[in-house]
Amino acid sequence: MFSKILIANRGEIAVRIIRACKEMGIATVAVYSQADKDALHVALADESFCIGGPEAADSYLNENQIISTALLSGAQAIHPGYGFLSENAHFARACRKNGLVFIGPDPAQMERLSDKAVLKELIQSTELTVIPGTKALPSIEEAKAAAERIGYPVMLKACAGGGGRGIRLIPSEGELEENWHQATAEALSAFGDGSVYLEKYVFPARHVELQILADEWGNAVCLGERDCSVQQRNQKLIEETPSPAVQRNKRNELMAMAVDAVKKLGYVGAGTLEFLLDTDGNFWFMEMNVRLQVEHCVTEMLTGIDLVKWQIRIAAGIPIDFEQKDVRLEGSAIECRINARSCGKIGLLHVPGGPQVRFDTCLVTGTAVTPYYDSLLGKVIVYAKTREETLRKLRAALCELVVQGVDTNLEQQLKIIGDERFVSGLYDLTFMGGR
Repeated sequence: MFSKILIANRGEIAVRIIRACKEMGIATVAVYSQADKDALHVALADESFCIGGPEAADSYLNENQIISTALLSGAQAIHPGYGFLSENAHFARACRKNGLVFIGPDPAQMERLSDKAVLKELIQSTELTVIPGTKALPSIEEAKAAAERIGYPVMLKACAGGGGRGIRLIPSEGELEENWHQATAEALSAFGDGSVYLEKYVFPARHVELQILADEWGNAVCLGERDCSVQQRNQKLIEETPSPAVQRNKRNELMAMAVDAVKKLGYVGAGTLEFLLDTDGNFWFMEMNVRLQVEHCVTEMLTGIDLVKWQIRIAAGIPIDFEQKDVRLEGSAIECRINARSCGKIGLLHVPGGPQVRFDTCLVTGTAVTPYYDSLLGKVIVYAKTREETLRKLRAALCELVVQGVDTNLEQQLKIIGDERFVSGLYDLTFMGGR
């Protein structure tokens, strides 16, 4: 096991990883930008180093500075969290070249699986069903021909995309060319890769994803599914497990196929297989996230399995010590993301409590919320034996949460969980359409 890990991230996920390391007896190294010098993850870590200016490009995306800091501190491994460098194969290779363990998949594997068009080809060799689509398209002319072949409406997506970015709905041929130029420019700016591909637009549908863990010894388990259908501008707002739309027999079948797929892919680490569930009950494979997801917490609450600790153990070569039959999927867990809608300094902060209530956050009184990074302030996650009880507990937790000093989406979340469509479980990706 590692004796010291550097966390190449910030915010609530850096805090989450540091806490897991402390429980495992592992020393931690935090890195921070000038804007984050007073951040909670800096205070909690055993050591901390400023690595650059407020802009992410000057700090949290500065590969050379992060690796130099890891070597200087004596860290043996780097945990990238999510976002930033978490799916950057070049960074993972640089870690390996410098004798550091990247806590995530092998860089060659990451490169292969992060390209969504390439991944879909690989998935076709498994029992999973892939949404009809294309490889990376080199020109607008080929895109037009492919869209005509697939049939409108289609989705235009960045091959290296993630976090809901680089996605455009194309209802008809007349809207393809303008969106093509915008999408390729956006993809190049956001991911350093301007390649895009097309896939059939499945509508209406739910967004359902399966959490897996796999080690280098050939062991793989699926920890159930999460329903992430409450989204605004392709950004997830609420996640729950299990999905109200998935029957037990279908869940078991899908989980078995997911485990088989990751074994065939030779995947090692924590990962997520993402699907669209249509109104006929068909699961269409979309993509795989080769990193920790923001919403990993709901899976932890339901199963009692710590995903961050297992990421670290797997990276250290430790085999998974439980089997699929040991994974318990009983009860209900729901997560609400609390996002900032303005910048400012946190004044009064009151965090909800009680049995099976969790608030993953980086906030303390006096924390500065700046414009440089993602708007996520924290996540309220609750668990209960029934979905009905979970919803009551979640409402109580949200009503108890107080965050003063910045505007947040707290009221919006209360409205969503009180909406009859959400309460009944009969919601899909159109849920936020009128909001």
